[in-house]
Amino acid sequence: MTESEAYFVFNLLPGIGPVRAKRLRERFGSLDRALLARGADLRSVEGIGPELVQKITSWETETDAAKERAWAEKLGLNVVTPADAAYPPGLREIYDPPLVLYIKGRIPETWPRGVAVVGSRETTHYGLENAKKLGYQIAYAGVPVISGLARGIDTAAHLGALAAKGVTWAVLGCGFDKMYPPENDALAAKIVESGGCLISELPLGTSPDKSTFPMRNRLVSGLSFGVLVIEAGRQSGALITARQALDQGRQVFAVPGRIDNPQAQGCHQLIRDGAKLVESVEDILGELEFLIPRESVVTPRPPPSNLSGDEEKVYAAIELDETPIDAITRKTGLPSGMVSSALLRLEMRKLIRQLPGKVFVRIS
Repeated sequence: MTESEAYFVFNLLPGIGPVRAKRLRERFGSLDRALLARGADLRSVEGIGPELVQKITSWETETDAAKERAWAEKLGLNVVTPADAAYPPGLREIYDPPLVLYIKGRIPETWPRGVAVVGSRETTHYGLENAKKLGYQIAYAGVPVISGLARGIDTAAHLGALAAKGVTWAVLGCGFDKMYPPENDALAAKIVESGGCLISELPLGTSPDKSTFPMRNRLVSGLSFGVLVIEAGRQSGALITARQALDQGRQVFAVPGRIDNPQAQGCHQLIRDGAKLVESVEDILGELEFLIPRESVVTPRPPPSNLSGDEEKVYAAIELDETPIDAITRKTGLPSGMVSSALLRLEMRKLIRQLPGKVFVRIS
């Protein structure tokens, strides 16, 4: 048995989980060796009592890994474990990395850090519009939008990213055969069709409940460089995600709301506690610049094929060296307002960089 197969088996054993599996791996050197261990040796591992010893030593009768694999393949799912190169680096960093990821859709080659967008299921028009707008702008800048496919803010953020033709990942709080909420089936299909992916650590047949959503939330934050909370009451699950993000060393952002809106109280508390107040997407992307080194400006990046006519003209007018905005306007012959708008869009997509004094350069 390979180490990847051992991870898959342990994920099917009730009561093990990522933390106990980590202890077993540390004790025996690998999980495949743990499956061959004797009862006395297993009992020496913290958290492994007689009941779990019985499950581990009887894993061939306790689980049906072959059936689970076949079922996953029938549903078009890829199975990724920490023993595989395709496992997201961000999840390797967290305290309790999932033993298995069931993934539907495109698996990113490098798993770039995204922005998690979370909030209340019961939201206002203000919350939905902000989630759509910020989801759109984050994705348009080339940063993946991560959320949980839930009603409300999650759905709006995914829709915004799709409208921008960007990448969005949805982390499920259930098995793939128990899609929740059911009305988001079509949205889930669009995420896959657009080049994004759906992710779950839960074995097939697992229904959503109060325990699976906090589990899901740690993956939402773990895949991100920061979590953006848009409209959340004091008891909202989004605040659990924010706390998990802090535990994982991620940034926390929050959009303020009306002072008389109960759904804004959680966001206001986060801001009081030190979360970065977000008034525009620049508040988020600015932090991302500090965490991810800028590319050195040596050779220009070829323009993407999906630029608008104005964007193409503006991009072509920017030299390898520093180019003032006046020179860009003169070369393109476009009105200054159209030039400024195109520059902002190109900057959000990380194609150009603005330097002090309204000077622009291409990013290699």
